[in-house]
Amino acid sequence: MTSTYETLLGRLQVAFDAVESGADPALRTSDRGDYQANGVMALAKRLGRPPRDVADEILGVAQLKDVADVEIAGPGFLNLTLRSTFLDEQLRAMATDSRLGVAGVTSPKRVIIDYSAPNVAKEMHVGNLRSTVIGDALARMSRFAGHDVVARNHVGDWGTNFGMLIEHLLDRGEDRVGATLSIGDLDVFYKEARVKFDADSGFKERSRLRVVALQGGDPETLRLWHVLVDESLAYFNEVYTKLDVTLKPSDVVGESYYNEMLEGVVQDLDELGLLVESEGALCVFPPGFQNREGEPLPLIVRKSDDGFGYAASDLAALRDRVATLHGDELLYVVGAPQAQHLEMVFAVARLAHWLPETVRCEQVAFGNVLGPDHKMFKSRAGETVKLVRLLDEAIERAYVILDERGTDLDGDAKLHLAEQIARAAIKYADLSTERQHDYVFDLDRMIAFEGDTGPYLQYAHARLRSIFRRLGEPWQPGDAHFALEAKAERELALGLLRLPESFNSSLSSLQPHRLCTYLFDVAQRFTSFYDACPVLSAEGALREERLALCDLTARTLKLGLGVLGIDAPERM
Repeated sequence: MTSTYETLLGRLQVAFDAVESGADPALRTSDRGDYQANGVMALAKRLGRPPRDVADEILGVAQLKDVADVEIAGPGFLNLTLRSTFLDEQLRAMATDSRLGVAGVTSPKRVIIDYSAPNVAKEMHVGNLRSTVIGDALARMSRFAGHDVVARNHVGDWGTNFGMLIEHLLDRGEDRVGATLSIGDLDVFYKEARVKFDADSGFKERSRLRVVALQGGDPETLRLWHVLVDESLAYFNEVYTKLDVTLKPSDVVGESYYNEMLEGVVQDLDELGLLVESEGALCVFPPGFQNREGEPLPLIVRKSDDGFGYAASDLAALRDRVATLHGDELLYVVGAPQAQHLEMVFAVARLAHWLPETVRCEQVAFGNVLGPDHKMFKSRAGETVKLVRLLDEAIERAYVILDERGTDLDGDAKLHLAEQIARAAIKYADLSTERQHDYVFDLDRMIAFEGDTGPYLQYAHARLRSIFRRLGEPWQPGDAHFALEAKAERELALGLLRLPESFNSSLSSLQPHRLCTYLFDVAQRFTSFYDACPVLSAEGALREERLALCDLTARTLKLGLGVLGIDAPERM
């Protein structure tokens, strides 16, 4: 089906083009009608004509009579109220479409999404949450749209810290530790190694030499490195499974993968004449970047000690994603503080012609997770909060709530539902916040069944499905017509038909909160409809119409939550 928005926009575009080719109708939803086209004023200003005269000319060309009633308001706004017959046609088409009007892309792209990126030998903490949740939602949405998505989990599995960790592994007795190591031990293990590194100059020197051995490919050092890496990757996979994130072990392409490419990065930048020596380091000075003193800002590719920094591996990764993976879009779901670093990496890649102008390359920046005191979220001991601990606490809270609500589910089913609710609470709180903003991690609010929360939307879906269970007989969508005589019926229908434009707007802007806002609006419209319009006690065609609206609402919530990575349980 062609969505309501696309139908209106297509017909308006033909009329606007007749006045000036390429003129933008600026169509959007409105409370002064169902939609409003605001492009007349800008067009009239360019043409030097009265706006209402231009509006009259557009309406004389536009083929809208079977779709909407149009009123010219104010200086030239076009207010469009959809006709009942058109709404009926759109809803009936939506009812038979498994995608509910969300069309797949006509020209699929290869979209490479860099997200999550925890550090090896450390537990995942709340600082990893936003990249993981936002990145996975964008990956799911992109796949649903029809794009070829390649996930890249750029874990920190290389560098000077591993010399320190391997030496500490040897000091403790590699065989003993290697046989019993768990991720809980690893977190303590890292802290022990750091304390020793900071206090013991001999240990620090051995760690430095171990890094040289690691980078040189020493077999025994590599074997010990794998002990640390393999244990961490197994743990990461457990966390992703618990959070229901689609990242797989094969998506892990860490810093170590690009190690052999770094010399080539330096050599090619040098041959292009882009490298400049500065205080012993090899740097590129991309135009437009300055420090606080107004001096040119360097991107350090090779440090003065001949080691490679993050910039070198980031350039190698970008180059690989374009040249080897043939990415059309490169998305980096990375926190806002890294904005300047990534902008400089992108700028250098453009200078080196590794990043063609045809490839979209963008940071999907996000803010911080804050505690109730609106400061960086920490445990009572002042440490970064572990992600598994948050998940476990959310599951426990959800389980208690289900007990209090008197669910009739057995133990295993209730635990599974508690896990679904916990994931929804955590993911939705993150995704429903405009990603550039910080948000407060308040589990009491997040897990509530009321308000703008994930569990509320899950409950709305389960409530809808309970209507069909109470029928006492199987119900299949028939050939219902949508008269929409009640105001609440029409308002719900309008909300349902806006799914395609809401999904497309959310994905194209890389702003999942827009889809969350839409789903919450649909749930609220359903509540108003259900309060005003009896369903099961209605009769005949009216009953079938209202059941069909309920079915479409449930399917809309399920689809929308699903592409965000949130389950929609049948019962709660």
